[in-house]
Parts: sequence; structure tokens; C-alpha cells
Amino acid sequence: MGARGMTTVWRPKVRIPVPEVNDEVEVGVKEEVEVKEEANGEDGVKQGTKRKRAPHTKGPCEHGVKHRSRCKACSACPHGRQRHRCKECGGTSICEHGRQRHQCKECGGSSFCEHGRRRSMCKECGGSEICEHGRQRSNCKECGGSGICEHGRHRYYCKNCGGGAYCEHGRERRKCKECGSNK
Repeated sequence: MGARGMTTVWRPKVRIPVPEVNDEVEVGVKEEVEVKEEANGEDGVKQGTKRKRAPHTKGPCEHGVKHRSRCKACSACPHGRQRHRCKECGGTSICEHGRQRHQCKECGGSSFCEHGRRRSMCKECGGSEICEHGRQRSNCKECGGSGICEHGRHRYYCKNCGGGAYCEHGRERRKCKECGSNK
């Protein structure tokens, strides 16, 4: 029977045992085993050092997070952020301008298209935030966007829905003299 008759695919290490949280497992620490010395004619000749390897880094960590790199406890910096996104720690996702690298226009970040716009908002590139009517998807009445309320108005400007454009005095925030927003 050749390879054509086989229907199952062999996949090594499909299930990786995850140690319990209470077990004291130090990740990344290599344990040295004593070095053997043999007297095969020369006294004190070392054969080599045998080391235990660290556990496989992919898969769930000891905190139960599926991807170890997403775990706040395993990959966190002292500031409580993910290390690669922390400005103070010099994270790899932060560019020289202090922004996230993929969102920096000056560095040529991946969030920008060849037209110099945000890729998701570009009509010419067919961005994901543009609907079939050529409008911003969240503000399209025909598509039932999330920015449109039940009264058919922009949710922010709807007085009946308690939109954010109105202050506690019932006026538009930018025009209210009592709030002091009008500068």
C-alpha cells in the first residue's frame, strides 16, 4: 500500500502537556546535569555538558493564556504593558517618532496605502471601513451603521438618544456658555 492509500496526516506534538499553575516550573531556566569524567587513559577528560531544554515556547503558558506572547504576566514589562508596545522599555513596535510602527506615516507603516491614507478608510483601495455605497460603514444609513440611531440621525447628534454632542443643559456642547466649552 503506497502513500496514495493513506488518509490520515501525521502531525508531531499535536497536544503539548501544560503544567499546572501550582507546580513550580521555571520557564527558560536550563538545568545542568553533572559532567561525567572517565578515565579512558587520560584522567579528568570531560565528555560534555548535558542540559535540559526549556519548555516549548509556543502554546499555552502556565497562566492559561493560549499564546504565550499575549500573556500579560509572561511578557509584561514593569509598567504593566506588553513589552514590545512599551515606549519606556524601548519596545520593538515603537518607532523613532514614538508611535506604533505600523501606524506611523513617516516610517511607512503598514496601516497606510499608496495614496497616503489609512488603508481601511481608502475608497480607491477598497478599504474595509468603506461600504458598498462609498460611505464610511459606521455612518451609512442604508447599511444600518452603528453610528446611526433608531431615529435615523447620527447617534452623536441625536438629542433623544442622549448623544454626546449635548451637555447637561440640553445645548450643543460647543455652543453652551455655562459649560465653558465655547472658546
